[in-house]
Amino acid sequence: MNLSEEERFIVATVRDFVDKDVRPVVQELEHANTYPEKLIEQMKEMGIFGLAVPEPYGEIKVSTPCYALITEELARGWMSLAGAMGGHTVVAKLIDLYGTEEQKQRLLPRMATGELRATMALTEPGGGSDLQAMRTTARRVGDRYVVNGTKTWISNARRAGLVALLCKTDPSASPVHAGISILLMERSEGLEVSRDLPKLGYKGIETCELSIAGAEVPADALLGGVAGKGFAQMMKGLEIGRIQVAARATGVGRAALDDALRYAQERESFGRPIWKHQSIGNYLADMGTKLTAARQLVLYAAERLDSGARCDMEAGMAKLFASETAMEIALNAIRVHGGYGYSTEFDVERYFRDAPLMIVGEGTNEIQRGVIASQMVKRGGIEP
Repeated sequence: MNLSEEERFIVATVRDFVDKDVRPVVQELEHANTYPEKLIEQMKEMGIFGLAVPEPYGEIKVSTPCYALITEELARGWMSLAGAMGGHTVVAKLIDLYGTEEQKQRLLPRMATGELRATMALTEPGGGSDLQAMRTTARRVGDRYVVNGTKTWISNARRAGLVALLCKTDPSASPVHAGISILLMERSEGLEVSRDLPKLGYKGIETCELSIAGAEVPADALLGGVAGKGFAQMMKGLEIGRIQVAARATGVGRAALDDALRYAQERESFGRPIWKHQSIGNYLADMGTKLTAARQLVLYAAERLDSGARCDMEAGMAKLFASETAMEIALNAIRVHGGYGYSTEFDVERYFRDAPLMIVGEGTNEIQRGVIASQMVKRGGIEP
């Protein structure tokens, strides 16, 4: 992995932000389920919301490996902060890759500064990971689309000013994906938050259900200006989305390992630090080994994405392994802490509540395994 000097500086700056500004306040904010307004503003000032926006629309677009490491640092401090910029980055990537020049000029500069924050609306209450089974429709009427439907599990739904809405512009199309498009909907165009979803973890950042009833959207809100391209567009966007989720997982895993390693050196039993007991030492060794392997998978997928090579399988592998690893490390960090690991006075209980999101989010790991197996068959195995 070769980061430029500027990219190394950016990662170091985010690391300092996490250590000095996030970690001292995260426990209070998280337990109160308080939106981190001040921290989000600091992230805007650092340019974090513009990491995927190229010139001339933004100023500090970074490589995908750099973006993954920044995501890991944020998640190390508080996974919710990484979640606050995850969907935003996917939407920025979609507009950069497929948007019309008018869409780029109108949206990307404001997205780069964080003035306009974006999210994506894919999942529906009855569909889960089966996106082609969606029921949200956008019917063309003159120079507008009339949109009806419901979306759920939408992060940042109350504060995002732009929603990339996956919908059917031709419900009768065969194959189904040929009738799916993406609309870039402004919040003022009839999107209503119908309810906030209570969650085990991922506190502070709202996750909501959106209802759309007869909303009228200008036809030029269609991403790229051509209907029926949305499913392929979103699948490409989700490559960086899954890399981002995988990097969140390595961040949570790293935080859990750091806490466990520190505690194992400070805590003594039977007259010596507990890391010297073989059972605890073995936990730490396995945690460190698997975390290192997970990070390498994430960076490998990130490098392939930047090279232009197909990386849907690689992003799926990274997401699968990193999320399962984060869950295992979070549980073992509790084991290392003993009874204190179950106390809300220690952060390891938070890692244990946050880690499952990466297993079920951005396409469940069961779906990822299917994608990986399918790609291995199509490609004739794993590249040497």
